[in-house]
Parts: sequence; C-alpha cells; structure tokens
Amino acid sequence: MFFKNLRKDLAAAQASDPAARGKLYILLTYSGVHALSWHRLAHGLYKIKLRFPAAVVAHISRFFTGIEIHPAAKIAAGVFIDHGSGVVIGETASVGEGTVIYQGATLGGTGKQSGKRHPAVGRNCVISAGAKVLGNITVGDYAKVGANAVVLCDVPPYATAVGVPARIIIRDPPE
Repeated sequence: MFFKNLRKDLAAAQASDPAARGKLYILLTYSGVHALSWHRLAHGLYKIKLRFPAAVVAHISRFFTGIEIHPAAKIAAGVFIDHGSGVVIGETASVGEGTVIYQGATLGGTGKQSGKRHPAVGRNCVISAGAKVLGNITVGDYAKVGANAVVLCDVPPYATAVGVPARIIIRDPPE
C-alpha cells in the first residue's frame, strides 16, 4: 500500500510540476513527497492508537520538510504539495486525490471547538500559496482557492475563491 501511494504521489508531482526531471529526482528532492510519505507512516500509527509515536514521526517530518501535517489528517494518494514550506494541515482535515497545495497554505481550525473543525478539500482542487482555509467547511471538487485568500465558508465545485474574506468569483463547470 505504501508503494502504491508513493507511485501516485510521484505521478501527481510529475504531472503538476513542469520542472520535474523524473521520478527519481522527485523522490530524492521534493519535500512535499517526503512529507506525504512520513505522514502515511504517522497516520498508520495514529490509526492503531499509537498516538505518541505518530506525533513524534509527524514532528520529525516537520523538522526536515517544513510541512506540518497532523497524524490524524486524511490525505488521499496523488496529492501534490509544491514548494511546501509552511504548509499546515490540521487534525480533522481531509484532502482528495489530485489536489495541489502550494507553499504557506493552511487547512486549519477557527478555535477550540471539538469534533470536525478543519476543512474537507475535494478532488483535483488547487489551494494556492498563502491561502488559509479555515473551519469545518467544504472545498468542492475542481475548486480553486486563490493566493492569500482567507476562506471561511464552503466553496462549490468548479468555483474559484479569492480575497479576504474569500468570495466566489467564477463558477466554471465542464461542458
């Protein structure tokens, strides 16, 4: 399972980054791929109730990659974190396959409430540099969040959200 997910992550990086020089290059030099691999280990430990070892693995990953992913976050295979420094993904967040997350993006909470408190990002989304997607909201499939946007409410599928606070500017479903 680990290698199947890794192959999908490498393919996503190669498809999403025109600077990618091949799978070995990506495997050895892309911090987003490294962070996702470490996360899969931490998430596996978390699922079998080894919470402290999971937290240690996540901490080591953050130290080496600059990307902070809570061990409980659910991230599909085939996600690409590009130039990932400063990316934060919270405990109850989920990210769908094919999504691209750029540097400095946050999938975070808005306070100390319990239960589901982080966003659910659909498939094939783009979360641009510096974007903050906060709270128990949904970013629909194929949606885009603009750079430095602060998203506090749901983003429909195929829509683009920009601004502070974010507003929906385009709804562009396929024909």
